[in-house]
Amino acid sequence: MMKAGVPLLQTFEIVGRGHDNPAVGKLLLDIKADVETGSSLSQAFRKYPVQFDALYCNLVAAGEQAGILETLLDRLATYKEKMIAIKSKIKAAMFYPVAIIVVAFIITAVIMIFVIPAFKEVFRSFGADLPTPTLIVIGLSDFVVEYWWLLFGGIGLSTYAFFYTWKRSETMQIAFDRLFLRLPVFGDVIRKSVIARWTRTLATMFAAGVPLVESLESVGGAAGNYVYKAATRQIQNEVSTGTSLTTAMQNTQLFPNMVNQMVAIGEESGALDSMLGKVADFFEQEVDDAVEALASLMEPMIMVVLGVLIGGMVIAMYLPIFKLGAVVG
Repeated sequence: MMKAGVPLLQTFEIVGRGHDNPAVGKLLLDIKADVETGSSLSQAFRKYPVQFDALYCNLVAAGEQAGILETLLDRLATYKEKMIAIKSKIKAAMFYPVAIIVVAFIITAVIMIFVIPAFKEVFRSFGADLPTPTLIVIGLSDFVVEYWWLLFGGIGLSTYAFFYTWKRSETMQIAFDRLFLRLPVFGDVIRKSVIARWTRTLATMFAAGVPLVESLESVGGAAGNYVYKAATRQIQNEVSTGTSLTTAMQNTQLFPNMVNQMVAIGEESGALDSMLGKVADFFEQEVDDAVEALASLMEPMIMVVLGVLIGGMVIAMYLPIFKLGAVVG
């Protein structure tokens, strides 16, 4: 709207009153009121840190100081679109296996609680010894039927306790994010997406004229990984004491040589933002390719696991019937 020549205050008025979400609309109108009373847009944003992080505020402040607010808002919109696209692709890659696992868990629970007890009554009428696999499955079913409340309650309580502790312990967050980075197959995709977000954020901030040390304050949180967030603090401290960005990144041992070399070229040529943008483009494409490959790989693997799990239970329950048929024959 600003590109079309609509004044800033009128833009907030139009968008705020026309927004589908009343809470967002009120937020925009409150920001408009702050700007009307003399606050700059970046100062108004800083009053709402939950909705507008340091990245938003620093970019808007840089745009205000340079007189290119419209350009910076456009860059910010482009940046957020790219970040949302990366997150969506990662979520899409994770959704399918998680959904299948949940469905498999539900099916297994139904079989254990309702189907196997019915078979158990039939087998009891045979009056014969049951095969070992059948006895194991029946034993598991008896346990689930008897202690289902303890089982599901324990899972729910453990999940709540885990996330409660995880949100309040940075050490735990770093440990689990480091574990995620080491996962086979998934770890590589996570690392590439983190590096793509890290370099894209730094490129956007630096291109806007935000000083490097100040830019790094926003980069760590935008990466979406606590290992890289802690490493970014280390990089920021080293850069603030005169160390080059390339050397500081190498010291973390978290960035591939290609990334370090591209950053070194950018520093030497004075085109750091351009080189960081190219690195981000490369890793965003890598994430695209990895997600497609992961989807193709996971589908048959999940089908095999489900086949073994559910098929194994079905076979175990039919073994006595096959055995009885052989005896009768």
